Amino acid sequence: MKLEKNYFADVRNDDLTEIGQARPRSDVPGHVSGKTVYFADRHIPGTLHLKMVRSPHHHARIRSIDLSDAERHPGVARILTAKDVPQNLYTILILIQVGPEDEYVLAQDKVRWKGEAVVAVLADSERAAAEAAAKVKVDYEVLPAVLDMEEALKPGAPTVNELHPGNYYLYDSGDHRKVRFGDAEKGLVEADFVLEQTYRSSPIEHAPTETTGCLVVPEGNDRFTCYTNTQAMFFTLDNASIILQMPGHKLHMVGGTVGGGFGGKVDVTVEPVAILAAKLTGRPVSFIYSREEEMQISSPRAAETITLKDGVMKDGRIVARKVTGYTDAGAYSRHSPYGAQKGAAHYPGPYTIPNVWIDTYCVYTNRTPSSAMRGFGVTIADFALEVQMDKLARLIGMDPLEFRFINAYRDGDMKAHRQPTEGAALIECMQEASRLADWPVAERFMKMSSYKQEA
Repeated sequence: MKLEKNYFADVRNDDLTEIGQARPRSDVPGHVSGKTVYFADRHIPGTLHLKMVRSPHHHARIRSIDLSDAERHPGVARILTAKDVPQNLYTILILIQVGPEDEYVLAQDKVRWKGEAVVAVLADSERAAAEAAAKVKVDYEVLPAVLDMEEALKPGAPTVNELHPGNYYLYDSGDHRKVRFGDAEKGLVEADFVLEQTYRSSPIEHAPTETTGCLVVPEGNDRFTCYTNTQAMFFTLDNASIILQMPGHKLHMVGGTVGGGFGGKVDVTVEPVAILAAKLTGRPVSFIYSREEEMQISSPRAAETITLKDGVMKDGRIVARKVTGYTDAGAYSRHSPYGAQKGAAHYPGPYTIPNVWIDTYCVYTNRTPSSAMRGFGVTIADFALEVQMDKLARLIGMDPLEFRFINAYRDGDMKAHRQPTEGAALIECMQEASRLADWPVAERFMKMSSYKQEA
C-alpha cells in the first residue's frame, strides 16, 4: 500500500513526551501491597493434591510397579500410571513440526533421567499424597548412563533415547545443522593468524521465586479450567489437548502473574497430568513443584561446548570462521533442537566474515532435559564469540573496540546464511559506548556509519 502522506512529518520532538521519562510499572502497587493474585492464591473446596513418584536413577528399566500399599494409605483418591494417559508420548515442539515425539508424560518401560515422573498420587492433603507416594514400590533394573556429551557420542555408548540413534537429534539435513559460506578452509590457510579455542558452559537453573504449578477445576460437561503460571499459554493448551485427546474448546487456560520464569515455565510438564487427574476424579487438582523439584526437575539452560577457529589478518579483518557447537538436550528434546539450530544461525556474530563453516549438534544424555532460558541457543554463543573477539584483538595487538569496528555488519552486507543485513546499528552503538565509557578510539572509527561503506 502506498502512503500518500508522511504521517510522521508533523511529529515534533516535544510531542514525544514519554521518551526519557520514568514511569512506574503498572504491577508494582499489587506486588508491594501483597494484593497481586497468583494461581496458587485460589482455594477451591475439595481440592486434591498431586505428588509425583520420580526416578531415583539416571537410566533404568521399569520391571514392575506395586501400588497396593499406596492405594490403602488414608486420604488417597487415585493413582495414575502411564496406562492412564490417553497419548503418553509427546514432544513440545511438535506444534511447529519439530519432532519426533520422544518424551513420556509418565515413564513407560524405562526412565532416562534422575527425577523423571513415573507415578502420580492424588490425595486429600499434600502430606497424605507425599506419604502415599513414598509407599509406591518400583522395581528398577539399573542401566548404564551417560552424563557427558563426549561420552554420549563415543562408539558403543549407551543409547539414551531409542528414537535418537547415536544420541544425536536428526534434522532434515542429517545429524546436525550446518552453514556454509565461502571457503573457510581456504580462508584459514590464507590468514595471517589462526586462533582456535573451545568454550564450555554448565546447565543453569532459573530458580524462580514461584515454583512451577497449576490448579485445575472441573466445570462440568467435560470442561476444565486450568489456572497456571505457564509462560507459553497456547503451547500448553495445544499440547494438553493432544496428550489428553480432548478438543481445545474443552480446556480453559487462565494465566496471570508469573512469579519468575525466564524461560523455565515454557515446558508443558504439570498441566496435562493435573487436568487428567481432575477428569478421572471429578475433583479440583493442585500440582505444584516443591523447591527441591524446581531445582532438580525443572529444565535448565543446556550445557554447551563450542569450538571456534578464526583466521584474521594483520589489519584486523576476520577472513574465516569455523565453528562446531554441541548442545546437551538431556534425555528428551523439549526446546533443545531449536536452540542448537538458532546457534548455527548466530555463530558468525554481528560481523561480516567472508568465509564461514558451522556445524551444530543436539546431543542426548541421561541428564535433566534442558530447554529455554533467556535467549537460549545464542546467549552462551555470544559469550564465546565476544571472548574470542577479545583474544583475536590481543593476538594482533589491536584495541578490542577498534577491532570490532573493522568487522561490524553494515547495511547491505551479506550474512553467512545469505540474508542481506538491514537496520544494522552496531557501529553507532559502539560509538556511543566509546563516549559513555570514556574509551577513546581513532577518529576514523567515530566517523563510520552502518549505512555506508568508506571508500
